[in-house]
Amino acid sequence: MMKRALLSILLLFSTLIASAQFRSEAFQQSYNDDKATGKDSTDVLFSFKEYFAGLQHKQEIKIGTMFAGSLVCVGGEQIYNRQYWKLPLVYGSILGPIGAGVYLNTHGNHDAAKYCFIGAGLAYWGTLMDGIVSYKSSVYPLPGRATLYSLLLPGLGQAYNGEYWKIPIYLGGLGAAYYFYNTNNINYQRYRRIYKEATNTEVEYNGPITAEQALYYRDVFRRYRDYSVLAIALVYLLQVIDANVFSYMHDFEIADDLAMTVKPAVLMQDTQLAFNPSPAFGLSVGFKF
Repeated sequence: MMKRALLSILLLFSTLIASAQFRSEAFQQSYNDDKATGKDSTDVLFSFKEYFAGLQHKQEIKIGTMFAGSLVCVGGEQIYNRQYWKLPLVYGSILGPIGAGVYLNTHGNHDAAKYCFIGAGLAYWGTLMDGIVSYKSSVYPLPGRATLYSLLLPGLGQAYNGEYWKIPIYLGGLGAAYYFYNTNNINYQRYRRIYKEATNTEVEYNGPITAEQALYYRDVFRRYRDYSVLAIALVYLLQVIDANVFSYMHDFEIADDLAMTVKPAVLMQDTQLAFNPSPAFGLSVGFKF
C-alpha cells in the first residue's frame, strides 16, 4: 500500500513539475518572452487549448506544456518540434512491442511478453526524452529542460547545469536507498514465510524461530522496507528540485568587493523613558556587497 501511495505521489509530482509548479517562468523560453502566451501556473496547470494550438504551430508553448501533453498524446513533442519523420519510429517502437506482448501473453509465454512490455515502456521513455532534447530555446540553462532531464533520468539535470560533481552524490544516495530496500525486503519475505509456516495448522513446524518472533521481525523489516522506499522517493525528488533551482542560479554572481567592517560605536538613548540615559559603547559590524 505504501509503495502504491508513493507511486501516486511521484506521478502527481511529475505532472506538477511539467506544469511549472516551482515558478511560472520555469518552462518559458525566456523570462521576457512576449511570444509565450500561456497563462501563469498560478492560474492554470495545463491548458489543452494552448497545447493543441502549439501542435498546429499557431503559437509557441512552454517546454512543460509540451511534455505534459505528450504524456498522453504520444508523438506530440515530435509534431511540435516539426520532426514528422520520427512519428513512424515512435508509434512502431511502442505499438509493435505492445502488440507482440499481448499476443505472447495470450499464448502463455508470459516471460517473453513481459520483456516486450518493458521494451515498449523504454521506447515511450525515449520518445519523451527525444522531445525534450529537440526543443528549441535560446535560453541556457533552461530551467524546464533541466527539471525534465532530472525527472526522466536522475543526475542528467545536474549534468545539463554543468554541476557534474553532484551526480555521484545523488546516484550514490539512490543506490544506497535501493540497497537497504532490497536487504529489508529479503528479510521481510523470509520472516513472512516463516510466520506462515509456523501458523500453518496442517503441517508440523519445528523451526528455531517461533511464530511470535517471526511476526515481530516481519513487521520490523516491512517498516524498514517502507522507509527505504520513502528514502528513494525523497532523494529522487531532491535531485529534481536541485536541477530546477540551480538552473535559475546559473548566472548568479557575488561581487568581488565583498567585505566586512568592524568599528567601535556609541549608542545614544533616543527616548526620555530609558532607565539608563547614559550612552552605551559597542561594536558596529557592516557588510559591503
